[in-house]
Amino acid sequence: MMPLVSVVILNWNGVSLLQEFIPILVKYNSCNYQICVIDNGSTDESVKWLQDNYPDDVKLIILNENYGFAKGYNVGLKQIDADYYILLNSDVAVSENWCEPLIEFLDNHSEYAALQPKILSLRNPEYFEYAGAAGGYLDKWGYPFCRGRIFNTIEKDEGQYDDIADIFWASGACFVIRSTIFNKLGGFDENFFAHMEEIDLCWRIKNLGYKLACVPQSKIYHLGGASLQYNDPRKLFLNIRNNYLMLYKNLPSSIFKKVYRVRHLIEYLMILFYFVTGHFSNIKSISQAHKDFNKLKKYYNPDINPQTIKYLYPKSILIDYFLKNKKKFSNIKFF
Repeated sequence: MMPLVSVVILNWNGVSLLQEFIPILVKYNSCNYQICVIDNGSTDESVKWLQDNYPDDVKLIILNENYGFAKGYNVGLKQIDADYYILLNSDVAVSENWCEPLIEFLDNHSEYAALQPKILSLRNPEYFEYAGAAGGYLDKWGYPFCRGRIFNTIEKDEGQYDDIADIFWASGACFVIRSTIFNKLGGFDENFFAHMEEIDLCWRIKNLGYKLACVPQSKIYHLGGASLQYNDPRKLFLNIRNNYLMLYKNLPSSIFKKVYRVRHLIEYLMILFYFVTGHFSNIKSISQAHKDFNKLKKYYNPDINPQTIKYLYPKSILIDYFLKNKKKFSNIKFF
């Protein structure tokens, strides 16, 4: 029996994205998935357009305000019954037979809880896309990087990462997860609002003893930067604050303290750079991120599984990238 699969899109004032990408999602539904749109308190024509054009093809869940990525999904998914959730960004174009490899893999590998496909750039389809590429990893200082993308160096897809590979985190652009695991963990951490919440959830999945993988036989094309541009001060604030929250929750306290000291030093250098280049709003974002982290951390009593530390990249991706000129994932040696 075909497992019940729900492809779930969280939308906020994205009617133009829905108009562009929903028809593609309907066209390539060979997996017989249910399409759900959680509307996060939109004030544009999103709801009306879906009701007028896809009353039968799309299940619409309307929230009364913008809860952000984390809480928006948590609230909306409580109204969706499925064996598997595929959380899909509203700015993603799927491809033919994109769903089958993901669901078949989970059906056949009970030790895996979450996956992502190969994520390519919609604007430059020969290249990987920034937000996830061919699977995510985390270095010992908490900096994320991907197979196919390290910092702002994005590799051309030449089939070099077409093997199914274990990863540390799966991209929120297309996040495939067993509903039982999502619900057992309480979903995304709502304090995050947006950004890094999927990495935090993946870390907690690993704490349960499950694995994650990239299944590149499935391909999607991501527009990227549709909600917040990559250089937006708000994005910088969320990334730094949420990264600290994630590390605080998932690292033993002795290791976190060391990481926090090193990260402080790095961020002082960032502040100096932003001061010289006149990006004063970014300086404010870094300062506010630290203040918010210190306010929020009191709500956590971390229950750490030290075994998951072994899955971190044991070196500094900053040193590898900027000092050793290792710009590609294939240049990185984990052990």
